[in-house]
Amino acid sequence: MKNILTLVVFVLATFSAKAQISNITEKFALPSTLSESSGAIFFNNKLITHNDSGGENKLYELDTISGQITRTVTILNATNTDWEDITQDETSIYIGDIGNNSGDRTNLKIYKINKTDYTSQTSVDAETINFNYLNQTDFTSNLNNTEWDAEALVSFDDTHLMVFSKNWVNNITKAYLIPKTPGSYPLTALDASLNSGGLITGGTYNPFTGKLYLIGFSNILLPFIWVCTNFNGSNVFSGTNTKTQLSSLGFEQAEAITFINENKYFITSESFSQNIVSDYAKLMSFSTNDIKLTSNGMDANEKHILYPNPVINDLTIKSAGVQTVQIYDTKLSQLYKGTQNVIDMGNFSKGVYFVRITTDEDNLIIKKVVKN
Repeated sequence: MKNILTLVVFVLATFSAKAQISNITEKFALPSTLSESSGAIFFNNKLITHNDSGGENKLYELDTISGQITRTVTILNATNTDWEDITQDETSIYIGDIGNNSGDRTNLKIYKINKTDYTSQTSVDAETINFNYLNQTDFTSNLNNTEWDAEALVSFDDTHLMVFSKNWVNNITKAYLIPKTPGSYPLTALDASLNSGGLITGGTYNPFTGKLYLIGFSNILLPFIWVCTNFNGSNVFSGTNTKTQLSSLGFEQAEAITFINENKYFITSESFSQNIVSDYAKLMSFSTNDIKLTSNGMDANEKHILYPNPVINDLTIKSAGVQTVQIYDTKLSQLYKGTQNVIDMGNFSKGVYFVRITTDEDNLIIKKVVKN
């Protein structure tokens, strides 16, 4: 039994060159309180979402089994002018008050909330990250005919968020990098852009796979997903960009996307009524093959070996050219980041962990280890 366990838990993760999106499923209708759900994150095994313009200054926790709202948190010093997306990192939650579908706003901002405050209180204060678009010179109101709207916000790395434009004029989506530190910032678009073929309404960056997912819909409400991979640094549209039509969903005003783990995602939609077509707000899910886990034994010829496994104290990494090492728990919370080949896991709780290794050759290796 012990040998079988060691064989099963010691795995090598291989990455699919092209994400295969499958098992697209409607889970349930959202409560009427969330008929304009516009952003989503998965935190503490709950979906956290919010409404967009005109909604209350509240975050709602949703049980993804029952579909019931289990908790509400009010952001005391925030106004929901047009909350369009939400993202998170290890310590903070970020709410994007970034909607600007008339192109006339001069008060664009992101609210930053401490996770400790969020989990311990039902009313919290937020810090503010203000921004403007450096190249915008015309603020004439022009409803649904502007390139200065945005609805997608992701946490990109330890120090930066990324905002993605919702371009009503020509569907060319631009990415803007913005510091996570509260302050006021003029933003300039990154070099590469994306001809999205529609309106980008939400995004999520999965730190475990290094892939960016953007969701949106066409001018007749046909939803799609863009997956961006193999990009250079923060220039997220410089690599391979692949579009998948979510045809099985039919007409859908898809507004938000968030990763749950390395291979599973949630989508939320708004209710809508256009001409003869209408639909209710709902929660949907889909799966990918971004990381395939296959059993591998302790082969002496293997290039990347982690031992002992299971581990009690020190985990040793035998791998040439280690650049960075990151350790995640099964909720994909990052618990370690460094460059050492020997890592003290003595204080880690018992359980399963993923070790993410990048090498000098930009190879990405994922190993699964057990802490006893």
